[in-house]
Amino acid sequence: MLDKLQAVEDKYRELESLISDPSVLADMEKWQRLSREHAQLAPIVEKYREYKSVCEGLAEAKAIFAENPDDDMRRLAEDEIAELRPRQEALERELPILLLPKDPNDEKNVIMEIRGGVGGEEAALFAGDLFRMYARYAERRGWKVDVIERNATEIGGFKEISFSVDGAGAFSCLKYESGTHRVQRVPVTESGGRIHTSAVTVAVLPEAEEVEVDIAPQDLRIDTYCASGAGGQYVNRTETAIRITHLPTGIVVQCQDEKSQLKNKEKAMRVLRARILEKAREEQDAAVAADRRSQVGSGDRSERIRTYNFPQGRVTDHRIGLTLHKLASVLDGDIEELLHALITADQAEKLRRAQ
Repeated sequence: MLDKLQAVEDKYRELESLISDPSVLADMEKWQRLSREHAQLAPIVEKYREYKSVCEGLAEAKAIFAENPDDDMRRLAEDEIAELRPRQEALERELPILLLPKDPNDEKNVIMEIRGGVGGEEAALFAGDLFRMYARYAERRGWKVDVIERNATEIGGFKEISFSVDGAGAFSCLKYESGTHRVQRVPVTESGGRIHTSAVTVAVLPEAEEVEVDIAPQDLRIDTYCASGAGGQYVNRTETAIRITHLPTGIVVQCQDEKSQLKNKEKAMRVLRARILEKAREEQDAAVAADRRSQVGSGDRSERIRTYNFPQGRVTDHRIGLTLHKLASVLDGDIEELLHALITADQAEKLRRAQ
Protein backbone atom coordinates (compact mmCIF):
# COMPACT_ATOMS: atom_id res chain seq x y z
CA MET A 1 0.00 0.00 0.00
CA LEU A 2 2.77 2.45 0.89
CA ASP A 3 4.34 2.03 -2.57
CA LYS A 4 1.01 2.95 -4.19
CA LEU A 5 0.63 5.97 -1.92
CA GLN A 6 4.14 7.17 -2.74
CA ALA A 7 3.42 6.79 -6.46
CA VAL A 8 0.26 8.91 -6.01
CA GLU A 9 2.27 11.61 -4.22
CA ASP A 10 4.90 11.58 -6.99
CA LYS A 11 2.16 11.99 -9.60
CA TYR A 12 0.63 14.80 -7.55
CA ARG A 13 3.98 16.67 -7.50
CA GLU A 14 4.36 16.16 -11.24
CA LEU A 15 0.88 17.59 -11.89
CA GLU A 16 1.61 20.50 -9.54
CA SER A 17 4.61 21.37 -11.70
CA LEU A 18 2.69 20.96 -14.96
CA ILE A 19 -0.27 23.19 -14.06
CA SER A 20 2.11 26.06 -13.31
CA ASP A 21 4.02 25.55 -16.58
CA PRO A 22 3.43 28.51 -18.99
CA SER A 23 3.08 26.18 -22.00
CA VAL A 24 0.28 24.28 -20.22
CA LEU A 25 -1.37 27.50 -19.04
CA ALA A 26 -1.59 28.55 -22.69
CA ASP A 27 -3.69 25.45 -23.46
CA MET A 28 -6.82 25.98 -21.34
CA GLU A 29 -8.37 22.58 -22.11
CA LYS A 30 -5.19 20.73 -21.07
CA TRP A 31 -4.78 22.92 -17.97
CA GLN A 32 -8.36 22.18 -16.87
CA ARG A 33 -7.89 18.43 -17.38
CA LEU A 34 -4.64 18.39 -15.38
CA SER A 35 -6.15 20.61 -12.67
CA ARG A 36 -9.08 18.20 -12.24
CA GLU A 37 -6.68 15.26 -11.96
CA HIS A 38 -4.58 17.22 -9.43
CA ALA A 39 -7.68 18.03 -7.35
CA GLN A 40 -8.79 14.37 -7.37
CA LEU A 41 -5.44 13.24 -5.93
CA ALA A 42 -5.31 15.99 -3.27
CA PRO A 43 -7.38 14.17 -0.56
CA ILE A 44 -5.20 11.02 -0.88
CA VAL A 45 -1.95 13.00 -0.72
CA GLU A 46 -3.12 15.05 2.28
CA LYS A 47 -4.00 11.87 4.23
CA TYR A 48 -0.76 10.17 3.19
CA ARG A 49 1.32 13.16 4.33
CA GLU A 50 -0.57 13.20 7.62
CA TYR A 51 0.11 9.47 7.99
CA LYS A 52 3.84 9.96 7.38
CA SER A 53 3.92 12.79 9.93
CA VAL A 54 2.12 10.64 12.52
CA CYS A 55 4.49 7.71 11.89
CA GLU A 56 7.54 9.96 12.28
CA GLY A 57 6.16 11.44 15.51
CA LEU A 58 5.40 7.95 16.83
CA ALA A 59 8.91 6.71 16.00
CA GLU A 60 10.50 9.72 17.74
CA ALA A 61 8.33 9.28 20.85
CA LYS A 62 9.18 5.57 21.03
CA ALA A 63 12.91 6.36 20.72
CA ILE A 64 12.69 8.94 23.54
CA PHE A 65 10.80 6.49 25.74
CA ALA A 66 13.34 3.71 25.09
CA GLU A 67 16.54 5.78 25.38
CA ASN A 68 15.84 8.62 27.84
CA PRO A 69 16.43 7.85 31.55
CA ASP A 70 14.50 10.95 32.67
CA ASP A 71 11.10 9.93 34.10
CA ASP A 72 9.36 13.18 33.07
CA MET A 73 10.54 12.83 29.49
CA ARG A 74 9.47 9.20 29.40
CA ARG A 75 5.99 10.17 30.67
CA LEU A 76 5.68 12.85 27.98
CA ALA A 77 6.77 10.34 25.35
CA GLU A 78 4.27 7.79 26.67
CA ASP A 79 1.46 10.38 26.45
CA GLU A 80 2.43 11.21 22.88
CA ILE A 81 2.49 7.52 21.93
CA ALA A 82 -1.00 7.07 23.45
CA GLU A 83 -2.24 10.04 21.41
CA LEU A 84 -0.61 9.15 18.09
CA ARG A 85 -1.20 5.39 17.95
CA PRO A 86 -5.05 5.58 17.56
CA ARG A 87 -4.58 8.23 14.85
CA GLN A 88 -2.13 5.97 13.01
CA GLU A 89 -4.58 3.06 13.18
CA ALA A 90 -7.45 5.24 11.94
CA LEU A 91 -5.37 6.47 8.98
CA GLU A 92 -4.39 2.89 8.15
CA ARG A 93 -8.12 2.12 7.82
CA GLU A 94 -8.85 5.26 5.76
CA LEU A 95 -6.00 5.09 3.26
CA PRO A 96 -6.98 1.79 1.54
CA ILE A 97 -10.47 3.22 0.95
CA LEU A 98 -9.00 6.34 -0.67
CA LEU A 99 -6.98 4.11 -3.01
CA LEU A 100 -10.08 2.28 -4.30
CA PRO A 101 -10.82 3.02 -7.99
CA LYS A 102 -13.23 5.91 -8.32
CA ASP A 103 -16.50 5.62 -10.22
CA PRO A 104 -15.90 7.92 -13.23
CA ASN A 105 -19.50 9.11 -12.95
CA ASP A 106 -19.34 10.14 -9.27
CA GLU A 107 -18.84 13.86 -9.87
CA LYS A 108 -21.56 14.10 -12.52
CA ASN A 109 -24.97 15.69 -12.28
CA VAL A 110 -27.94 13.34 -12.10
CA ILE A 111 -31.16 12.64 -13.99
CA MET A 112 -33.71 10.99 -11.69
CA GLU A 113 -36.92 9.31 -12.81
CA ILE A 114 -39.63 8.28 -10.33
CA ARG A 115 -42.58 6.16 -11.48
CA GLY A 116 -45.59 4.97 -9.56
CA GLY A 117 -45.85 1.17 -9.74
CA VAL A 118 -48.18 -1.22 -7.93
CA GLY A 119 -50.84 0.69 -6.00
CA GLY A 120 -52.46 3.12 -8.46
CA GLU A 121 -53.27 6.52 -6.90
CA GLU A 122 -51.48 5.63 -3.65
CA ALA A 123 -48.28 4.78 -5.58
CA ALA A 124 -48.57 8.09 -7.42
CA LEU A 125 -48.92 9.96 -4.10
CA PHE A 126 -45.84 8.21 -2.74
CA ALA A 127 -43.92 9.10 -5.92
CA GLY A 128 -44.68 12.71 -4.97
CA ASP A 129 -43.42 12.08 -1.43
CA LEU A 130 -40.13 10.68 -2.77
CA PHE A 131 -39.69 13.61 -5.16
CA ARG A 132 -40.08 16.04 -2.26
CA MET A 133 -37.66 13.96 -0.16
CA TYR A 134 -34.95 14.18 -2.83
CA ALA A 135 -35.66 17.86 -3.52
CA ARG A 136 -35.25 18.70 0.18
CA TYR A 137 -32.08 16.61 0.44
CA ALA A 138 -30.68 18.45 -2.59
CA GLU A 139 -31.59 21.77 -0.96
CA ARG A 140 -29.66 20.76 2.18
CA ARG A 141 -26.63 20.02 0.00
CA GLY A 142 -26.92 23.26 -1.96
CA TRP A 143 -27.72 21.40 -5.19
CA LYS A 144 -30.13 22.61 -7.87
CA VAL A 145 -33.25 20.61 -8.80
CA ASP A 146 -34.96 21.21 -12.14
CA VAL A 147 -38.14 19.33 -13.15
CA ILE A 148 -37.90 17.98 -16.70
CA GLU A 149 -41.22 16.16 -17.14
CA ARG A 150 -44.12 15.34 -14.85
CA ASN A 151 -47.38 13.45 -15.21
CA ALA A 152 -49.42 14.71 -12.27
CA THR A 153 -52.59 13.17 -10.85
CA GLU A 154 -55.60 15.17 -9.71
CA ILE A 155 -55.01 14.43 -6.00
CA GLY A 156 -51.44 15.69 -5.87
CA GLY A 157 -49.30 12.72 -6.87
CA PHE A 158 -47.23 11.82 -9.93
CA LYS A 159 -47.68 8.84 -12.21
CA GLU A 160 -44.12 9.70 -13.19
CA ILE A 161 -41.73 12.60 -12.76
CA SER A 162 -38.23 13.16 -14.09
CA PHE A 163 -35.87 15.85 -12.87
CA SER A 164 -32.21 16.82 -12.85
CA VAL A 165 -30.04 17.34 -9.77
CA ASP A 166 -27.02 19.54 -10.44
CA GLY A 167 -24.23 19.70 -7.86
CA ALA A 168 -20.73 18.46 -7.04
CA GLY A 169 -20.79 14.73 -6.28
CA ALA A 170 -24.54 14.35 -6.85
CA PHE A 171 -24.26 10.95 -8.53
CA SER A 172 -21.81 9.61 -5.90
CA CYS A 173 -24.57 9.96 -3.27
CA LEU A 174 -27.81 9.45 -5.16
CA LYS A 175 -26.74 6.42 -7.23
CA TYR A 176 -27.70 4.17 -4.30
CA GLU A 177 -31.36 5.20 -4.67
CA SER A 178 -31.99 3.19 -7.85
CA GLY A 179 -34.49 0.43 -7.29
CA THR A 180 -37.99 -0.27 -5.97
CA HIS A 181 -39.16 1.70 -2.93
CA ARG A 182 -42.08 0.13 -1.06
CA VAL A 183 -44.54 2.03 1.14
CA GLN A 184 -46.89 0.55 3.76
CA ARG A 185 -49.63 2.89 5.04
CA VAL A 186 -53.35 3.63 5.07
CA PRO A 187 -54.02 5.47 1.79
CA VAL A 188 -56.01 8.71 1.83
CA THR A 189 -58.39 6.99 -0.59
CA GLU A 190 -58.99 4.10 1.87
CA SER A 191 -62.19 4.50 3.89
CA GLY A 192 -61.85 1.24 5.85
CA GLY A 193 -58.54 2.10 7.52
CA ARG A 194 -56.69 -0.87 6.03
CA ILE A 195 -52.94 -0.73 5.47
CA HIS A 196 -51.95 -1.07 1.81
CA THR A 197 -48.56 -1.84 0.27
CA SER A 198 -47.59 0.13 -2.83
CA ALA A 199 -44.39 0.43 -4.81
CA VAL A 200 -42.51 3.14 -6.68
CA THR A 201 -39.46 2.69 -8.91
CA VAL A 202 -36.57 5.15 -8.91
CA ALA A 203 -33.94 5.36 -11.65
CA VAL A 204 -30.78 7.41 -11.12
CA LEU A 205 -28.77 8.18 -14.26
CA PRO A 206 -25.48 10.08 -14.48
CA GLU A 207 -25.92 12.97 -16.86
CA ALA A 208 -24.01 12.26 -20.07
CA GLU A 209 -21.81 14.88 -21.69
CA GLU A 210 -22.32 15.49 -25.39
CA VAL A 211 -18.83 14.14 -26.08
CA GLU A 212 -19.71 10.83 -24.34
CA VAL A 213 -22.75 10.05 -26.47
CA ASP A 214 -22.65 10.61 -30.20
CA ILE A 215 -26.21 11.16 -31.43
CA ALA A 216 -26.59 11.64 -35.17
CA PRO A 217 -29.41 14.04 -36.15
CA GLN A 218 -30.78 11.49 -38.64
CA ASP A 219 -31.26 9.02 -35.75
CA LEU A 220 -33.83 11.30 -34.11
CA ARG A 221 -37.52 11.78 -34.75
CA ILE A 222 -38.74 14.98 -33.11
CA ASP A 223 -42.48 15.62 -32.63
CA THR A 224 -44.08 18.73 -31.17
CA TYR A 225 -47.49 18.96 -29.51
CA CYS A 226 -49.54 21.18 -27.20
CA ALA A 227 -48.58 20.90 -23.54
CA SER A 228 -51.33 19.63 -21.25
CA GLY A 229 -51.83 19.67 -17.50
CA ALA A 230 -53.51 17.35 -14.99
CA GLY A 231 -56.83 16.07 -16.27
CA GLY A 232 -55.83 16.68 -19.88
CA GLN A 233 -56.53 20.41 -19.87
CA TYR A 234 -54.39 22.39 -22.26
CA VAL A 235 -51.77 24.61 -20.71
CA ASN A 236 -51.57 26.55 -23.97
CA ARG A 237 -52.46 26.25 -27.63
CA THR A 238 -48.89 26.55 -28.87
CA GLU A 239 -46.94 23.39 -29.70
CA THR A 240 -44.18 23.88 -27.09
CA ALA A 241 -44.04 20.26 -25.86
CA ILE A 242 -41.37 18.00 -27.37
CA ARG A 243 -41.21 14.25 -27.93
CA ILE A 244 -37.88 12.82 -29.15
CA THR A 245 -37.50 9.23 -30.37
CA HIS A 246 -34.02 7.76 -30.75
CA LEU A 247 -34.60 5.39 -33.66
CA PRO A 248 -31.64 2.96 -33.17
CA THR A 249 -32.57 2.19 -29.54
CA GLY A 250 -36.29 3.01 -29.51
CA ILE A 251 -35.81 5.26 -26.47
CA VAL A 252 -38.51 7.94 -26.25
CA VAL A 253 -38.30 11.06 -24.08
CA GLN A 254 -40.66 13.97 -23.80
CA CYS A 255 -40.73 17.33 -22.06
CA GLN A 256 -43.46 19.92 -21.69
CA ASP A 257 -42.54 21.65 -18.44
CA GLU A 258 -41.15 24.84 -20.02
CA LYS A 259 -43.11 27.43 -22.02
CA SER A 260 -40.33 27.53 -24.61
CA GLN A 261 -40.04 24.76 -27.21
CA LEU A 262 -36.25 25.29 -27.30
CA LYS A 263 -35.90 24.81 -23.53
CA ASN A 264 -38.08 21.71 -23.63
CA LYS A 265 -35.88 20.30 -26.40
CA GLU A 266 -32.69 21.01 -24.40
CA LYS A 267 -34.13 19.24 -21.34
CA ALA A 268 -35.33 16.28 -23.42
CA MET A 269 -31.87 15.91 -24.97
CA ARG A 270 -30.29 15.83 -21.50
CA VAL A 271 -32.53 12.92 -20.56
CA LEU A 272 -31.98 11.15 -23.88
CA ARG A 273 -28.18 11.30 -23.56
CA ALA A 274 -28.38 9.95 -20.00
CA ARG A 275 -30.68 7.07 -21.03
CA ILE A 276 -28.51 6.07 -23.99
CA LEU A 277 -25.42 6.06 -21.75
CA GLU A 278 -27.32 4.04 -19.13
CA LYS A 279 -28.44 1.51 -21.76
CA ALA A 280 -24.83 1.05 -22.88
CA ARG A 281 -23.73 0.62 -19.25
CA GLU A 282 -26.45 -1.97 -18.59
CA GLU A 283 -25.41 -3.95 -21.66
CA GLN A 284 -21.80 -3.89 -20.45
CA ASP A 285 -22.81 -4.92 -16.92
CA ALA A 286 -24.81 -7.84 -18.26
CA ALA A 287 -21.57 -9.36 -19.49
CA VAL A 288 -19.98 -9.22 -16.02
CA ALA A 289 -20.35 -12.23 -13.74
CA ALA A 290 -22.85 -11.66 -10.91
CA ASP A 291 -20.35 -12.54 -8.17
CA ARG A 292 -18.09 -9.68 -9.28
CA ARG A 293 -20.77 -7.04 -8.92
CA SER A 294 -21.33 -5.18 -5.68
CA GLN A 295 -24.61 -5.94 -3.93
CA VAL A 296 -24.84 -2.29 -2.89
CA GLY A 297 -25.34 0.26 -5.62
CA SER A 298 -25.86 -2.22 -8.43
CA GLY A 299 -28.55 0.05 -9.82
CA ASP A 300 -30.93 -2.81 -10.51
CA ARG A 301 -34.32 -1.10 -10.80
CA SER A 302 -36.21 -4.35 -10.14
CA GLU A 303 -34.48 -4.75 -6.77
CA ARG A 304 -36.64 -3.95 -3.71
CA ILE A 305 -34.24 -1.73 -1.83
CA ARG A 306 -36.25 0.04 0.88
CA THR A 307 -39.53 -0.05 2.81
CA TYR A 308 -41.22 2.98 4.35
CA ASN A 309 -43.60 1.73 7.07
CA PHE A 310 -45.91 4.53 8.28
CA PRO A 311 -47.74 2.70 11.14
CA GLN A 312 -44.36 1.90 12.77
CA GLY A 313 -42.67 5.15 11.72
CA ARG A 314 -39.68 3.25 10.33
CA VAL A 315 -37.54 3.06 7.21
CA THR A 316 -35.69 -0.18 6.40
CA ASP A 317 -32.98 -0.51 3.76
CA HIS A 318 -33.01 -4.19 2.82
CA ARG A 319 -29.57 -4.20 1.14
CA ILE A 320 -27.69 -3.52 4.37
CA GLY A 321 -30.34 -4.44 6.97
CA LEU A 322 -30.50 -0.91 8.38
CA THR A 323 -33.70 0.26 10.11
CA LEU A 324 -34.22 3.87 11.23
CA HIS A 325 -37.20 4.91 13.35
CA LYS A 326 -37.42 8.45 11.99
CA LEU A 327 -39.69 8.19 8.96
CA ALA A 328 -40.93 11.81 9.05
CA SER A 329 -37.37 13.14 9.18
CA VAL A 330 -36.27 10.92 6.27
CA LEU A 331 -39.18 12.05 4.10
CA ASP A 332 -38.19 15.62 4.92
CA GLY A 333 -34.85 15.02 3.19
CA ASP A 334 -32.77 13.76 6.12
CA ILE A 335 -31.32 10.77 4.24
CA GLU A 336 -27.63 11.40 5.02
CA GLU A 337 -27.46 8.56 7.56
CA LEU A 338 -28.92 6.09 5.06
CA LEU A 339 -26.58 7.19 2.27
CA HIS A 340 -23.52 7.17 4.53
CA ALA A 341 -24.29 3.59 5.62
CA LEU A 342 -24.72 2.51 1.98
CA ILE A 343 -21.45 4.18 0.93
CA THR A 344 -19.62 2.50 3.84
CA ALA A 345 -21.07 -0.92 2.93
CA ASP A 346 -20.12 -0.41 -0.72
CA GLN A 347 -16.55 0.52 0.22
CA ALA A 348 -16.25 -2.50 2.53
CA GLU A 349 -17.39 -4.81 -0.28
CA LYS A 350 -14.93 -3.26 -2.73
CA LEU A 351 -12.09 -3.60 -0.19
CA ARG A 352 -13.00 -7.26 0.36
CA ARG A 353 -12.84 -7.93 -3.39
CA ALA A 354 -9.58 -6.00 -3.76
CA GLN A 355 -7.78 -8.17 -1.20
